[in-house]
Amino acid sequence: MKAKPTCPRCGSELRAPGLWSSAWQCDAHGSVPPLQPIVRPSAQCLDDLRAKASVPVWVPWPLPTGWLVTGFAHAGDDRTGAVATVVGCSGPAPLGGAADLLLVAESPGVGLGSRFAGLAGPDPGETFDEGPAHAKVDACGHPTAMWNVDAGPEVAVFVGEAKAAWIWALLWPAAAGVLLLENLGLRDLTERTGALDVPFGALMPRLTELAQGDDPTRR
Repeated sequence: MKAKPTCPRCGSELRAPGLWSSAWQCDAHGSVPPLQPIVRPSAQCLDDLRAKASVPVWVPWPLPTGWLVTGFAHAGDDRTGAVATVVGCSGPAPLGGAADLLLVAESPGVGLGSRFAGLAGPDPGETFDEGPAHAKVDACGHPTAMWNVDAGPEVAVFVGEAKAAWIWALLWPAAAGVLLLENLGLRDLTERTGALDVPFGALMPRLTELAQGDDPTRR
């Protein structure tokens, strides 16, 4: 059976648009952009996401040594376009073992980044950026401040703003957060990428588990 779109804020099944509303409806959160089913990463999947995205599609570039792109996701439909995008990457952790990174770009109010981080509310909150930034990334040549948000001991979560959208970086294990202290460069794949050759790996299990509301690190 084909998977159905779900609420980006809670993972619940949605009521499809109908006679009385052109929006997808969640019983708890009202009208929401639907989180579409997760698919295996591929060049075709990337091209489809780039075509429908209304926010950036961020990827670390160059990828850290040994890393691969291991997943894509988006929230939105044909009416709205993709108002939230997710790029998953996996590879060797800086301090040993394996690591996962999710980069989420989303319009305010979507709530996918905070849900994946296990936080309440659709956005990071009014005080997330008080005080000096904890890290910076180079987003398309622009230094972008990122603040650490406490989401528990299993994951490192950083959030900032770029191109009029939230940008979330979530890293497992939490120690992999040191990647953001190494002047990580990000490319927006909605822009011209020339001969950029994106290497793909197997679908990241964590992305599927998060989308289904079943992240094993929070059991």
